[in-house]
Amino acid sequence: MSAAQHGPCDAGQVRSAGPPGQSLSAARKRWVLAATVLGSSLTFIDGSALGVALPAIQNDLGAGPAAVQWVSNAYLLTLGALVLIGGAAGDRFGRRRVFLIGVAVFTLASIACGLAPNVELLIAGRAVQGIGAALLTPGALAVIGATFPPDERGKAFGTWAGAGAIFGMVGPLVGGWLADQADWRFIFWINVPLAILTIVVTLRAVPESRDETARGLDWPGAVLAMTGLGALTWSLTAAPDLGWRDPGILAGLAGGGVLLAAFLWAEAREKHPMMPLGLFRSPVFSGINLLTLLLYFALSGAMFFLPYDLIRVQGFSATMAGAAMLPFAVVMGLFSGFAGRLADRFGARLSLSVGPVLAGVGLALLALPGPGAGYVDGPLAGMTMMAVGMTLAVGPLTAAVMGAVPPGHTGIASGVNNAVARVAGLLAVALLGVLLSAVFVARAGVPDARELLGQVMAGADLEAAAADAFHAAFRVVILTCAALAVLAGIIGGLTAPKRSQTALRQRKARQAYKDS
Repeated sequence: MSAAQHGPCDAGQVRSAGPPGQSLSAARKRWVLAATVLGSSLTFIDGSALGVALPAIQNDLGAGPAAVQWVSNAYLLTLGALVLIGGAAGDRFGRRRVFLIGVAVFTLASIACGLAPNVELLIAGRAVQGIGAALLTPGALAVIGATFPPDERGKAFGTWAGAGAIFGMVGPLVGGWLADQADWRFIFWINVPLAILTIVVTLRAVPESRDETARGLDWPGAVLAMTGLGALTWSLTAAPDLGWRDPGILAGLAGGGVLLAAFLWAEAREKHPMMPLGLFRSPVFSGINLLTLLLYFALSGAMFFLPYDLIRVQGFSATMAGAAMLPFAVVMGLFSGFAGRLADRFGARLSLSVGPVLAGVGLALLALPGPGAGYVDGPLAGMTMMAVGMTLAVGPLTAAVMGAVPPGHTGIASGVNNAVARVAGLLAVALLGVLLSAVFVARAGVPDARELLGQVMAGADLEAAAADAFHAAFRVVILTCAALAVLAGIIGGLTAPKRSQTALRQRKARQAYKDS
């Protein structure tokens, strides 16, 4: 799923580099693209493999449902808040340098996660992983934008997304096999050789680039965003256990809202804001980011809870649950580059309206199989349809955001769009967890239903009534995700650039690229 995280890159990125894309050979450009794919694969593999292994982690470390959600949320929280700083830091200090620092931080945190003796230290390690990812993710996209001229970026971003999909969707198969046959901790150790290879290729192939006009980093904004999102996420995650009237929950919700309002207030007055509010005056930029929020809320939420239903209700092993994700990898890996070229030629509106709707149909199909379904009559059709929809949307989504920002704001705009996608995942796990708990409690009809839900997610033997209640709750969650994906497609149809608008933006970007 992480392959679909994206960020805009335009002429402003290339201007300070000389521009590198005009002086590099085609072979050198391929090596640059390989370096960004390898670096991004750290997050692709880690995130997707961990999702399938979460039931095993929960059982091994004795973690409750709220704690296991924080294994995911801690990563998304620091990533979502700091990816904005990461994009701006690359513009100021050098995109290759910040990218390499991100790879190093992510790898060291992965080692800490692999050694974690309890869930608390695992959560802490995941939070540090998020900091590393906040540096390397926008850095990878910025390097692509600085290397490839405007008329080649759609294909480049599509290739990046497709290669990332292969890494990211093979991840569940690897994670499931490790959870079943070896140790889930190897998921984190895989990152070490990949990181070494990434560093070697980057140092040999990627030229340095920066924006000489970039000034200042908005640390107050980053702190306000992180604390505000953290307070809201903790409150939503803990509320099913503590109750919505608990003073701590009420304080967390109110405090989080105040902190996020203070973040917007500070951004409006900051000289060098990490999220320039003026970018949202563009209807295309605002619309595409709203589409991103809804589509990745749906995708992230579904992929977090799907392994639990497959393993706990359908009776899949962790390896089989990982294999259920393979259609996504095959379709995106084979056709993402083609989808990017389609957007370059015909404009993004068609892809960004049809793609999310097809993804929504695929999500709805995942809600149809009953308990005990097999692979063919279970997740196969839904995963394949969702893969087709996401393949249509990912490359054009990146290109549309890229074309919506003025020169000089590429690193920041990349960070904004990545942050929206990551925050969408953070909110999805928290809010859909509340929905899952509420529906399960209502359907189970027993006094200790919340405790029973914890046992279900931890792998306890299920009675038929508990399995039915969990599957009913899962269906509500998946259908909610499907509806949000369809809504994202409607927004794409209303706000994404048409063919003529896309061509005009490409001509302007090419001219700015030549002038630089």
